[in-house]
Parts: sequence; C-alpha cells; structure tokens
Amino acid sequence: MQIKNLMSEDLITVDKDQNLSDALKLLRKHNVSRLPVTNNKELVGIISERDIANKLGSSKYESMPASRLHISSVMVKDVFTVPQSMQLEDVAKLMLENGIGSVPVMDDEQMVGIVSKADFVTLATGIAFDKITVKEIMSKELISVSPTERLIHGRRLMIEAHVGRLPVIDDDELVGMITSKDLMRAFIDFRKTVPEKYQKSQIKEVLIEDIMSTNPTYVTKDMSITEVSKIMMETGFNGLPVVEDDKVVGIITQTDILKLIEKLES
Repeated sequence: MQIKNLMSEDLITVDKDQNLSDALKLLRKHNVSRLPVTNNKELVGIISERDIANKLGSSKYESMPASRLHISSVMVKDVFTVPQSMQLEDVAKLMLENGIGSVPVMDDEQMVGIVSKADFVTLATGIAFDKITVKEIMSKELISVSPTERLIHGRRLMIEAHVGRLPVIDDDELVGMITSKDLMRAFIDFRKTVPEKYQKSQIKEVLIEDIMSTNPTYVTKDMSITEVSKIMMETGFNGLPVVEDDKVVGIITQTDILKLIEKLES
C-alpha cells in the first residue's frame, strides 16, 4: 500500500513566526499532538507536545510564558518527509529507525498530508491481529514514577528514555499515568498562576500526583492486538500499561504496534 492511502489530508499547520500560545490553541482545538510548521506555506519544521514540554521545563525557558516564545525556537527543524508513492512498510521503517512519531507526505515540493503512528494503528485490526497477543509485542522494560516524586524528575526521565508517557505506581499498584500532554499543560498552568519571581523555587514543589491522570485505562497480556488497537483509536491514548494480578508487568505503545506492522508487511 502506498502511504497516500493511509495519510491524513486534513493538514493543520502553524507559521514559524506565530507564538507558542497559537500552537497550543491549535493542538487543543483539533486534538492532535503535533503540527507541521510553515514559512510562506513552505514546510520548515514540526512541533509536538513533547517538544513543548521539554522546552518549557528547561532552565533556560522556565520563567518565560508561552506568549513570548516563537514557534521557531521550539520546533524541530530537521524534518523527515516522504513521497506520497512510498510504500507504508518503508515509511514505518523510517519512523522506527529515526524515533519519530509522524512524517509529512510530499508531492514534489508540496506537502499534501501527514502520517502518524496513530494512522498505522488503524491497520492493526482483523484476523491477522486477532491471533497476536499483547505479551508477544509489549515492552517489558518498565520506566515508572511514584505519585510523590517531583514533576521535574518525571520530565527528566521521559527525556532520557525518549518516551512520551510513564505509569505512576504506588506500592506496586497502578494509580495513574503521566504523558507529554500532562507535562505541557502543567508547565503552562504553572506559569499562569505562579508569579514569575517564585517560579524557579516553586516548580520544584510540584509533584506527579498533582498533574497525573487517575483511573488509567490498562490492558492484559492475553488481549489481542486488535482489541488494543481499538482501545487506542477510541481513547486517543498512544500507550497502555499492561496489568497482571494487579501488578504492572509492561507497557504497549503505538511504537510496538508499528514495529509489528513493519515486520508483517516486510
């Protein structure tokens, strides 16, 4: 299958000279996690919730409100693109090898669409995926945080591990999840409510439990990939903890499903 048959043609873009607040409004309005960045309608970068969370949490920008940051100072400039005729397994391989969540799709020099891991997940249903279970492809190496650890510690863990979500575990029990979206919103809300002169000291007092989502959706080891994919499509979650006997034993993400699709298609 050519990637043009899977890509989203509904392109929501932001100009590099707009400020970060504009990007935040677009992300929230359209319920997307990343935006292509343009300059005079030409693709010049991409900006994601994870990029924003990383930037807003850094010491260099820790007191700067989103309205004073331009898109160009947050976006990733080296953008991988693919031609619309590229086969989907080749696009999957490109995304996996480079650790990227989406790629703009081009027709000559013009951007005509974008494809993300979430689009690939829509393919992971049906007979072939009914026969494959979570335990066969889940990640068993689990990076987690406790509810009483600091927000800045959670951010650092996510950056170092190159992940967009962490299970929150208390006494071996899953009590919540924290994602790049949660981090991004927390840093923005913190800037709005805490006077600038107190921000540097008070950010260290914000805990994981203050911003995590509670009652997290989880899956079991014996569920099929079809079932998991449907949950991801319905909820928009890009990763789900795997629980067995009330204990978290792993996590399954869009990346794991993308690896499976790439393997089956090759």
